[in-house]
Amino acid sequence: MKFGIMAMQIGALAPSDRLSADPAAHVAGFDHAALALTLHKAGFNPIELSGDLSLFFPQAFSPESIQSLARLQNETGIRYTLHLPLWSVEPSTLQQPVREGSVQAIVANIEQTLPLEPEMYVLHATGALAAEFYRMRLPDAARAMILKQFQANAGNSIETILKATGIPSRKLAIETIEFPFELTLELAERYDTSICLDTGHVLSGFSGNVELFEALERVQHRLGEVHLHDSPRQRFPSIEYGKDHQPLGSGDLDTETLLNWLLEHGFESPIVFELTLDQAVASLNHIRALRSTWVDDTVDIKKLR
Repeated sequence: MKFGIMAMQIGALAPSDRLSADPAAHVAGFDHAALALTLHKAGFNPIELSGDLSLFFPQAFSPESIQSLARLQNETGIRYTLHLPLWSVEPSTLQQPVREGSVQAIVANIEQTLPLEPEMYVLHATGALAAEFYRMRLPDAARAMILKQFQANAGNSIETILKATGIPSRKLAIETIEFPFELTLELAERYDTSICLDTGHVLSGFSGNVELFEALERVQHRLGEVHLHDSPRQRFPSIEYGKDHQPLGSGDLDTETLLNWLLEHGFESPIVFELTLDQAVASLNHIRALRSTWVDDTVDIKKLR
């Protein structure tokens, strides 16, 4: 099995020694392709690029950076997925100007990366505002009405994104985030998109009280990507934040059953660790201990630094 990793690695992007020496030089010297190569050498493929990198490194998706990433792709066979921007955007907001600006940012990121032919574009169809109303203490009927409004606006944004970019709808994977699973699945069905099932989010109760393997069964024909990380099992709305995005084996994820399920269902799409590099390597070792044939040879992470 092939396992990928996210490029949003805080330790690599903001090392304290370089920041204290010359922050401006550090930002100017960011090399997107070099970061991708480091992660690839650690045994990960694909690399999930993050649209939010441009918040900190304006050149992250410049034509020159895309050309370097494309050369790396040709030289190594590295594959890419793209996590579309989620910070500062809200494609489901009831504020139309904000929604339109969010769609523009997402469309721009897709267009920037078209030369890389990402295998999947992962989208948070709703954002922090929708999540705030989701967890707000409201009468059930009022919450349902408001969340339906967010869902409708998210649908309009998805439709605009697909029309503006021309990407196949199944290359757009709506992620299971802090929004009801039922409404997320309805969006995917309505616009014929894929689903990115995030294991830690589902276990944490972010998507409601749907069980992980129930969710897998319900999305199996739309499953375009898996975000892999561990979490203790929690029940909505009694959620303690910050418990997800943990290495495998530290929470309640039944990793062996999950990977067996994916194999039995012929899943060949991206499986991406949303973890730090150290955590992802530890997670690979956890998988290797379950079944050595699932993971390639061990990589010594210390030699990569």
